[in-house]
Amino acid sequence: MVNREEPLSIRCQCNLVSVSRGSFYYKPLGESEDNLKLMRLMDEHYLEHPSEGVERMRDFLLTLGILANHKRVRRLLRLMGLMAIYPKKNLSRLGQAKYIRPYLLRDLKIVRPNQVWAIDITYIPMPRGFLYLTAIIDVYSRYVVGWGISNTLDASCSLNVTKEAIARHGKPEIINSDQGSQFTCHDWIEYLEKEDIRISMDGKGRAIDNIFIERLWRSVKYDYVYIKVPSDGLELYQGLKGYFDYYNNRLCHQGIGRKIPASLYKSVA
Repeated sequence: MVNREEPLSIRCQCNLVSVSRGSFYYKPLGESEDNLKLMRLMDEHYLEHPSEGVERMRDFLLTLGILANHKRVRRLLRLMGLMAIYPKKNLSRLGQAKYIRPYLLRDLKIVRPNQVWAIDITYIPMPRGFLYLTAIIDVYSRYVVGWGISNTLDASCSLNVTKEAIARHGKPEIINSDQGSQFTCHDWIEYLEKEDIRISMDGKGRAIDNIFIERLWRSVKYDYVYIKVPSDGLELYQGLKGYFDYYNNRLCHQGIGRKIPASLYKSVA
């Protein structure tokens, strides 16, 4: 609402909309170089040891000669959206519990494309900051049906990726996710129920319930992100576009009999 191009002064514009000039001129500093380095190290370590929490992550950093207290480690892990996998007490509040849905994939035979999609979000380290990658994978064929990058963990980002995937490939019968705030919210549940898509959610702290997309994250980070180290969001987008094209159309997957995902997905879907 405050525009530098207007003939009215910034002071007058801020007064009219009841915004302080300090707020208008404020620019967030972002994370320090040291914190970005810690986040990158912890992300790599988490891929190999997802059951290690704050204390063990702090010990891991200490073995590298990096001293970081538990408050700093906990804050950065939360910022990255990482949580250690271990049995937890049921701490769900009533306000959140109404949006949690049961896990539907146990003992389910997945025999065709668009029967089950899995969606998740992961942290992507950048030379000057970080971004988040959302992806949706067709569980039967391992075909990535949709993906997108953002600088926040807002539910709208996951919803937009889902809508685009459905517009391109049609509706799945089931979508599986974790119990993150992006998926245990009104907008997510309302949209899927309106589209008559069954909602499945992992058990609390059970990464193995969404193991297919966890394997996708390992491939993306080890085969592209940590090797290429994109310099900015545009380079990351272009690089991921090329990588997912390779992943879908040329890479043979051991989990589907060394076949190419597109050969399974597009031959039937």
